[in-house]
Amino acid sequence: MEKFPDPALTRRDLFIVGAASATAVSATATPDAEAATPARNPAATRGEAVMSVSMTINGQMQAMALDTRTTLLDALREQLHLTGTKKGCDHGQCGACTVIVDGRRINSCLTLAVMHEGAQVTTIEGLGSPQKLHAMQAAFVKHDGFQCGYCTPGQICSAVSVLNEIKAGIPSHVSADLNVRPLLSADEIRERMSGNICRCGAYSNILDAITEVAESNGGAA
Repeated sequence: MEKFPDPALTRRDLFIVGAASATAVSATATPDAEAATPARNPAATRGEAVMSVSMTINGQMQAMALDTRTTLLDALREQLHLTGTKKGCDHGQCGACTVIVDGRRINSCLTLAVMHEGAQVTTIEGLGSPQKLHAMQAAFVKHDGFQCGYCTPGQICSAVSVLNEIKAGIPSHVSADLNVRPLLSADEIRERMSGNICRCGAYSNILDAITEVAESNGGAA
């Protein structure tokens, strides 16, 4: 005859018995599972592929051995310790990581370092020094174009490129007359700088700084 559980057995006792049974099964299966699993190579697990990359950064040739997935931003910050370039959103939406590559501004978080073999890269450290500020850096200081300062390196690199774009006659979405040279106006500057976000809201002061540099240099940085 089938036997029913002992009525004195509590719910807590049942949980204890169940847990003990599961542990016994797990312990029995472990040796076979380990035997079936090959030893893992950490590098293979990470899928690393390393390449040598050389580029001129702030006037100096730099050679690096990098994981092919390394962004230009991380190479600058982690490998070369050029931490002036900031990691903001890491999605190309805030502009804090803006640097100048071969004369054009880019979001360094959106591009791989290995894509820029032989490139000329300028970061905020390469524009000026505390002893000799770039004109744009000096104008940002003069006009209080920053508060927390986190976005400032990207703002300045972008501003320098904006004025060079205007000097070259490269139009923007708000350029009303492409025959006007230079294409310098408050609307042009605002449109071209729209990819650089200042969460402190120093936009009017940034505009004043860029305008002053543009006017003193005939529309160029």
